[in-house]
Amino acid sequence: MRKTIGLAALALVVALASGGVEAQKPIPVQVFKDATCGCCANWVEHLRRKGFAPTSENVADIQAVKDVYKVPAQARSCHTALVGGYVIEGHVPAAEIQRLLKEKPKVAGLAVAGMPIGSPGMEGANGRPYDVLTFDKTGKTAVYSTQRP
Repeated sequence: MRKTIGLAALALVVALASGGVEAQKPIPVQVFKDATCGCCANWVEHLRRKGFAPTSENVADIQAVKDVYKVPAQARSCHTALVGGYVIEGHVPAAEIQRLLKEKPKVAGLAVAGMPIGSPGMEGANGRPYDVLTFDKTGKTAVYSTQRP
């Protein structure tokens, strides 16, 4: 058994060195947030723990960022992010962002409206179900998933 494990490890090292197995690189995410928002910082850490490579930029007028990226008023939250050509608004779980990037639907982005207790970055007692929405450039939204903390 020890010899088998050793050979498997050696095969993996050879594959990595030769480029036969590609290590998965963290996906970059650009986050726009207010400097004083603690839940935004918590959401950035959620992404980091889930294998993303977020960078955050504190902005003086977060509403202006939302206007530029056409986030619908009914879907807005406290921070806005960009990843893989999509806009991510609010406390969207990392798993839903990964699903979005895999499925590549024809939408502008995902949003979790408001700041629901139990969402990533807003953890706490008495979390309630909340919806992750898709939105398009015209402002139309649809439920992408319902999360149950």
